[in-house]
Amino acid sequence: MPLQRRVPKFGFTNRNRVEYKGINIDTLQELVERKSLNAVTPEVLVANGLAGKRDLIKVLGRGEIKAKVTITAHKFSATALEAIEGAGGTATTL
Repeated sequence: MPLQRRVPKFGFTNRNRVEYKGINIDTLQELVERKSLNAVTPEVLVANGLAGKRDLIKVLGRGEIKAKVTITAHKFSATALEAIEGAGGTATTL
């Protein structure tokens, strides 16, 4: 059997793909309640072990947020942005 048929084939991997660390709103709400914060930044998430130092952070929309909080991240999903602004907070994109 020829070599090209003996070697297994795999899919395409994009070198330019950007990987984000997803953090849900309910996790942020727990953090705000536990630490009594009014602003959440990537440095706060790294200090609490929710993200790595080099991770890009995307806020996802699972759960609900009750506190009026300023959240700074690299990217936001549409539902997360809607929930944060609905609670009176602000979402800042880096």
